[in-house]
Amino acid sequence: MIGLGLFSLALAYIVRLYLVRNTHDFIIADRRIGFGFGVGSVIAVWTWAMAVMMSSAMTYQWGLSGLFWFVVPNGIAVMAMVPFARILRRNMPEGYTISEFIALRFQQSKVATGIVTVTMVFGIILEILINLKGTSVVVSTVFSIDWRVATIVGIVCVLAYSYFGGLWTSVMTGTLNTLMITVPAAIVVVAVYDRIPGGAEAVFSAVGAADQRNLSVLRPDAAAGFGITLAFGLLAATVADQTFWQKVWAIKSRDVSRTFLWAGALFYPIPICLGMLGLVGIGYGLVPSDFGGDIAAVGPYIVSHIGLPLTLILLYVLVILAACYSTIDGASAALSSIVAVDIVKRYFPGTSESKLFVITKLSVLAGGVIATVIVLAGIDFTTLVLTTYALKTSVLLPLVFAILWPRTNTIGFVGGIVLAILIGMPIYQFVGELSGTLAIVAISGLTVIVAGLLKPQAFDIASLKDANGATSAPTAGE
Repeated sequence: MIGLGLFSLALAYIVRLYLVRNTHDFIIADRRIGFGFGVGSVIAVWTWAMAVMMSSAMTYQWGLSGLFWFVVPNGIAVMAMVPFARILRRNMPEGYTISEFIALRFQQSKVATGIVTVTMVFGIILEILINLKGTSVVVSTVFSIDWRVATIVGIVCVLAYSYFGGLWTSVMTGTLNTLMITVPAAIVVVAVYDRIPGGAEAVFSAVGAADQRNLSVLRPDAAAGFGITLAFGLLAATVADQTFWQKVWAIKSRDVSRTFLWAGALFYPIPICLGMLGLVGIGYGLVPSDFGGDIAAVGPYIVSHIGLPLTLILLYVLVILAACYSTIDGASAALSSIVAVDIVKRYFPGTSESKLFVITKLSVLAGGVIATVIVLAGIDFTTLVLTTYALKTSVLLPLVFAILWPRTNTIGFVGGIVLAILIGMPIYQFVGELSGTLAIVAISGLTVIVAGLLKPQAFDIASLKDANGATSAPTAGE
């Protein structure tokens, strides 16, 4: 953990010396991120603890259908950013945050902008703490180290290097972490199957013997149990997340669309590969109590208990740490852009560049501290992920309509999000995940449509080109 952190810190210091001179560089990388770093960094922030650990967990719980429902929507969610990114990058080329777009879209409505800003901040904090939780789970499962110690060491390592370079550091370390995730993961999973007498054939036979439904790709109970809920949540996790919108405005304009398209496609091998560990768990007849009760720990437990050499076990831990670190630093960079643009420059426009730069960097530390405190309180990993996605889903359709439908008005946008949370979240908590997710989507979308039909207004999205120049966001010249 410390070694990976020190390596990233050295890289961050070099980045700070040559590429980060002001707040603009720190939060938007001077809009100079190219295709290669763009793809690598998008994959890195999307390959978080959920992708590398929950793919095994869902396969362990639902068999091949769990793997299918987990993997397929993941890549689609990233590629779904393409049409929205094209529209906003073309019409708002100097943008920084999605909250900034909402402010311009709804005539500086404090309520609409405030809701989106709070939602984005809340979502980012949850991303950080989910990946801190993932770090603690894998380290405590593999090495029997106190998970609290692992949490604290992990956040200190990431914040130490994230503080220096902002988005530039996140992009470069993220691209390197993508390489550290993909190749070692394949090596470790192949080694696991090689340790099993009879190999893959024996595993699949044992999985089918345990329950023939495990070999079915399209189990209705898996779709209802988590698949549909997760699919909407994954779409919300990209479209309604500043971590991805920051990349939209930071990547070179000509590379935006193909970056998200290729990132979504190239992401697929990672969860498919690591998800195969879940089948091993079924084949061996493991029960959750064997690995602490949290099914997210099934992958780390198998790798550390099947008899692999220590080198391969460390390699697997590196995969998890690379995924968690890259997502935490990506989320921290996104948080810094929100603090700089949507909080400081909006409510305190007279703030000098030097003070803004300091506040922006300190926000990275503040987000990490808050997330760490929540993690140390002790929260179930799987429940945390699904609840996070439910909250983000409430923002999904109102935001999509705001970008695509000119008749979307402030009442519909705000009302859709608020009603989805007030009505849909209780349904999610007390009736079930599927019913709650569908209720959230239906309520938020219908509210926007009804309000738009009752009080129609036409918004010309091309007008953002003129309005964007008048925003108080930091610029390269400041």
